[in-house]
Amino acid sequence: EKPSLYRVILLNDDFTPMDFVILVLKKFFLKSDAEATRVMMQVHNDGAGLAGVYTFEVAETKVYSVNEFSRRHKHPLKCIMEKE
Repeated sequence: EKPSLYRVILLNDDFTPMDFVILVLKKFFLKSDAEATRVMMQVHNDGAGLAGVYTFEVAETKVYSVNEFSRRHKHPLKCIMEKE
């Protein structure tokens, strides 16, 4: 049986700079400049953007890593996961 998959989602806020969101997408999700910009605009315009779909352990690690990275850089950017 295939493992369950989880969507990793970035949530919009009014304080995190767009450049920081692009950095996160490139650093943690290996997005190209164009793809990172597209997802960042989705976060900005729609309130949330899909960063990727992963197995539970990978998704959990990415959520934790992004949230820690954002906190260390004093940005309120939040990353969550939800089952597909």
